Amino acid sequence: MKLLKGIGVSPGIAVGRIFILEQSTETEKRNIQSCEMEIARLNDALQESASELEKLYEETRKKIGDKEAAIFEAQLFMLQDQEFIERIKSEIETEKINAEWAVENVTRYYASLFLNMENEYMRERAQDIKDIGNRIKNSLKGLSKNPSDKNAMEGIIAAKEITPSYMAQLNTEKITGVLTETGGKTSHAAIISRALGIPAVTGIQALLEEVQNGDYIVFDGESGNVYINPSDEILRDYKEKLKDLISIKNKLNSLKGTKSITSDGRQIKVFSNISSDKDIKIVLENDAEGIGLFRTEFLLMGRNNIPSCEEQFEVYKKVASLMQGNTVIIRTFDIGGDKPLDYIGLAPEDNPFLGYRGIRISLDRKNLFKEQLKAILKASAFGNIKIMFPMISTIGELIQAKEILFEAKEDLRKQEIPFNEEIQAGIMIETPAAAIMSDLLSKEADFFSIGTNDLIQYTMAADRLNSKVSYLYNFYQPAVLRLIKHVIDSGHREGIEVGMCGEAAGETGLIPVWLGMGIDELSVNPNSILATRNIVQNLNFHEAKAMTDNLLNLSSDEDVKLCLEEFSQSCSCL
Repeated sequence: MKLLKGIGVSPGIAVGRIFILEQSTETEKRNIQSCEMEIARLNDALQESASELEKLYEETRKKIGDKEAAIFEAQLFMLQDQEFIERIKSEIETEKINAEWAVENVTRYYASLFLNMENEYMRERAQDIKDIGNRIKNSLKGLSKNPSDKNAMEGIIAAKEITPSYMAQLNTEKITGVLTETGGKTSHAAIISRALGIPAVTGIQALLEEVQNGDYIVFDGESGNVYINPSDEILRDYKEKLKDLISIKNKLNSLKGTKSITSDGRQIKVFSNISSDKDIKIVLENDAEGIGLFRTEFLLMGRNNIPSCEEQFEVYKKVASLMQGNTVIIRTFDIGGDKPLDYIGLAPEDNPFLGYRGIRISLDRKNLFKEQLKAILKASAFGNIKIMFPMISTIGELIQAKEILFEAKEDLRKQEIPFNEEIQAGIMIETPAAAIMSDLLSKEADFFSIGTNDLIQYTMAADRLNSKVSYLYNFYQPAVLRLIKHVIDSGHREGIEVGMCGEAAGETGLIPVWLGMGIDELSVNPNSILATRNIVQNLNFHEAKAMTDNLLNLSSDEDVKLCLEEFSQSCSCL
């Protein structure tokens, strides 16, 4: 038996045989006669690589989620970066070398820049540069871009490193764990492994020298302990831990069909977020009580024209019908910002997150907006649908949106097309302006849904993807918590329901806070539904409220976390 130590980056217990991933990264340097021909080869490879990344983005979004898919969207932007492309072409022309070697040189140059940075998050971006470079080189070499041996792989993978694109395509039914020599907690491969639920340990020195194909391995994806050919005692302990994890999973599955009610009788609804109609299967498998956020932007992606009203209607109708009377909150198109669409004619902006996006585009492109509203209204005859407007900042915007909704209803009435006349229209609270004005917005909106992702970054003036200000972008900031409490109280004073659909909704440690604040609904990713229900069922509302009332007087995120840690010690569910 041998013990190896690494960095646990994806929790879980893995038990199985090692499969060593053979990785050939050799690139041949050749002198060329025609730079024009070589640049033409490069252009073809860039185009092919871009198509593959677009496909991988869509597959990852559907299979895993938007956050993980954004990794490949960022790679696509890098692939299309003119400075990056021109540097490769310059290498070909000045050095008279083949495109493969030029790509190798340039990606190595950019990767080294990231690797030499002090910040761990930025160092991990070198892996993405290598991923892009490998994709272009494989295209130039005419090699398959998908893992050629993925169907043969079974058990625990051991590799020097695994790129994000490789990780995203692993067969989760056959692969029980991943071990690598390089990588860290913030690497995109680690993020994807966590999203897929594959236990993983990185940073294992000389891993490939220590293991052989067929070695029996057990490891803990949290502690980073890896045992090669473990003793009977170690194997027995880890199998017991694995059994406990399975037991927890079975316990959560037993909650299907139950309600999210606290021990003292307070009920909330646990909904799910979805990004397309294809997500409904996993939502139903995890027993969601409704859809709290149906992101409709997928209807605009991967095409070069706007979907017709009828095309949209069929999708909305399908989701509403499958949810069998449970609530489906459909958010109108939230484009712009990080979701630009060339065919809609959105001009580049210096700061798109503070620019032309969300409801601002919808109110400006009235025909686009009204056609979507008519599609949603038509679908409302087939289920319990609600409409939600994104990125509201003023009462005027909400009133304008409702006026266009009224016009859409009038159009359908004239055509004698049935729809739910009492359909509710609510808003996402994701700007500080909307949160501060929520006492007045609640008089115009039928419901609120708090979008914590944007609300945090706008409140704290901190980019959620910028590691240098990550200490500001977190769910525990007192300023954010106070805003959320104000929104909930404002909604309740007017008798409207208030839900939450951002990532913070599923943050385990904060569920007592949301409950204590009086939240009516939490909308989480499908895999968090049952875990969230379990926590709610094991909480006492009055205790959570008392703790939350005290917590709102704290002055720092550290104090908030300490308060929650003390509270969690008395709650076995946390």
